[in-house]
Amino acid sequence: MDTLTRIRAFIDVVEAEGFSAAARRTGRSKALLSKYVRELEDELGALLLNRTTRQFSMTEAGHTYYRTASDILKEIDNLADLVRENNAQLKGRLKVSVPRTFVDADVGQSLIDFAKENPNLQLEIAADDRFVDLIEEGFDVAVRVTKLEDSGMIARKISDFRVHICATPEFLERYPNIEHPSDISNVPFIVDTNSRNQASIRFYNPDSTSFAVAVSGPMEVNSPHATLRAALSGIGIALIPDFIARKPIEDGRLVTLFNDYIPTDRGIYAVYPHRRYLPAKVRIFVDYLSTGSRNIPDGSGWTCPSVAGPVPIPSHFLVRKSPQPNRAAGQHETIDTIDGWAFVTGPRHRLRPSAYFRGSKARGCRSP
Repeated sequence: MDTLTRIRAFIDVVEAEGFSAAARRTGRSKALLSKYVRELEDELGALLLNRTTRQFSMTEAGHTYYRTASDILKEIDNLADLVRENNAQLKGRLKVSVPRTFVDADVGQSLIDFAKENPNLQLEIAADDRFVDLIEEGFDVAVRVTKLEDSGMIARKISDFRVHICATPEFLERYPNIEHPSDISNVPFIVDTNSRNQASIRFYNPDSTSFAVAVSGPMEVNSPHATLRAALSGIGIALIPDFIARKPIEDGRLVTLFNDYIPTDRGIYAVYPHRRYLPAKVRIFVDYLSTGSRNIPDGSGWTCPSVAGPVPIPSHFLVRKSPQPNRAAGQHETIDTIDGWAFVTGPRHRLRPSAYFRGSKARGCRSP
């Protein structure tokens, strides 16, 4: 029996966290895997695994051997993929780390579609909102929603990403004095504890200077989807990712605030370790996500009620059509109607649902 087979058996057992689980995963018997690992230990003259009927753990020598051996096997597999990628379907296992938010949203369907189109590839998805150590934890690639920072990894941008400060029109009617981002410190805010800075929101001025606004409110939750539901219930303002809040914003159930103060340098990235030979399965997976993201609206193809800048509003919601004073600036704004749509023009201002909307919902987003 060759050494590579024994090494693979050892790695399979370690990654499955036991002989029984490894046997189920690989289709080999538990006795055969145990034999291969024992032969490897005999060859090395060192104990790699501590094993009893109830416990399983690696020795110090096992940890050292696993880290190096797994890297060597990956390079061998990657080289084989490189040679045969044009002559065969993708095979093997692809271990991917993905934020739980991404998996649960509509964009997560792309992962299922990829698995469906590559039935001979085992796609192992670990949904976790923490930043995993790709090398230490054996991941091939990670999808990260963030501002890209130097991490020593290779990163490819899959899609643009932004967040929205938003609330229901009814909530904004109850709190009519939100003129500036700093005002949200005085109103109920739904805190998503997945955020790195849970107690504050950072905004950016047009000159690129930034300022933080402290927030608090009736609810803290580590789920953007729960944050969305809480915002829709009208109990507070929330910071929600675009790909989660897009539909409620489009149909007017949510109104965005202070868009010009929200940074736009975030993105969705595929991140993977440096490899001498990039695995074909990683390259094709990343290509697939990048191509698929073009079919997902990025927010630029639709417009919706917003508190910053000119916005289209259905004219049947308007209760007055004469120039109205902007009380904060002492200036005037003008409302023009084009093809049944009313456009608010003039100095930048806060849009008051109480002033411009009739009815309980501001339905009004459509493609321009």
